[in-house]
Order: sequence, then structure tokens, then C-alpha cells
Amino acid sequence: MSSEPGQVEIELSADVHGYFAELVQEATRDRHVDATNAATSYLSALLADYAKPGVLSRDTLERPFTLLLAEALASAGQERFERLRAVGDGALYVRGFFSEHLETRGVQLKYVSSVGARAYEGAASMLRRSGGGDAKGAPDLFGELAERFDAFVALLTSIANRIVAQSGLASDGGVLKLYERWVRTGSSEIAQALGAHGLLPVKGTAGIA
Repeated sequence: MSSEPGQVEIELSADVHGYFAELVQEATRDRHVDATNAATSYLSALLADYAKPGVLSRDTLERPFTLLLAEALASAGQERFERLRAVGDGALYVRGFFSEHLETRGVQLKYVSSVGARAYEGAASMLRRSGGGDAKGAPDLFGELAERFDAFVALLTSIANRIVAQSGLASDGGVLKLYERWVRTGSSEIAQALGAHGLLPVKGTAGIA
């Protein structure tokens, strides 16, 4: 993925789905997130889709999420479902990967989460009414995404930090940027990456020990 606000870069591999599936599994295990297989598979596919150039649209980054949600609720049928899912996906991904970009724009993160959860719940309600949700024993995927939205945001944030940590130690400049990101986020993933290279990040000092 080319550089977007937040400076998270992803080098696409031939097996991009497998790459993200492994990251999701590792983050789920390390953070002790209780998620269904349906949810982890969905998150892996979402990350693989958003890694493609151009998928993260300007609408998702710049237009108010309340407006996107209102447009979704004003539509009907399959279009309504797809729009609701897209709003949920966009809010989840942007919250996980580009929180700093949102905060720079003065956007309240809790507000984005509430809109994303509401969008997923709207999609879940449509499936339940049509018999496509848990009424037939199928996983209530979008209900799970709505109910545990913040937990999945934390999961994606952890994955974003892992990706930054993997790519940020190639140069002295990369180490500095990695340290600056650690100062801002306190990410344990980034701290571990710095520590693995003999660098001990310490807040309140002039640099790295």
C-alpha cells in the first residue's frame, strides 16, 4: 500500500491474504481477543482489500462519517446493505490505521467508532430480518463486529504497529520515526521491535537508550 495519512506502508506480497491472516491470528492470540473464526477471516479479507492501491477512498478519509451513514440509511435493499457494510469497514480500518490523521483533523475517535458500530449493526439487522444471520445458525458476523467494535479497532491498531515495526528499522531515519511513533502511541509492538535491535525506548528522556 502506498503512503497514506499516518505513514503506514505495506509491501504487498504474492500471498497478501495469507500475510494478513497470519498477522490477524498473531494479534488475536497476543492480545487475547475472543473472536469467532468468521470475524478473524473477515478482518483478514478487509485488510487485504484495503492494501490494494486506491481502495481507501477520499470519501472515507475526508467526508464526515455521519454523512456517509445517512446516505447509507437513505438507500434501500442490497445497496443499503453494501453501503452500511462499507461505512463500518471504513470506520474500522481508519480508526485502526489512521487514528492520528483523524485526531489531526479534530475528529473525535469515539464518534467514529459509534458510527462504525451503528453501521455494522444496521447491516446485521438486515441479515437477521432476511433470515441470513444467526436465525439459521449462521454466525452473526456483523453483530459481532458492531458489539466488539472497539476491541477490533485495538486489534487493527496492533497490526498497524507491527507493520510499522517490521519496516521501520531499515535506516537511522526509520529508527527515529519508529521511536517518535512509540512516544505518541506507547505501542508494545514497536517497543519490542526497538528492543530486538538493542534499543530501549524510554519516555521522558532525550532519545533511545
